[in-house]
Amino acid sequence: MLESPPADLVRKDKRFEELKLKAADYTSKEQVSALLIKHPELMQRPIVVRGRRAVIARPPEKLDALF
Repeated sequence: MLESPPADLVRKDKRFEELKLKAADYTSKEQVSALLIKHPELMQRPIVVRGRRAVIARPPEKLDALF
């Protein structure tokens, strides 16, 4: 459904840095899922689903791929 790698679902922002996390530690689906369950504020959003495809709509121009 989502064509980008699982790591793209994680926001690597100020909060990510405050938690002293390393992007290299969150590359698999399992690692990303566990992280987002523990820290849902790190989830990249919005995620837009259309049919069997989904995109992380940041920046909004990424929506063009769905339409």
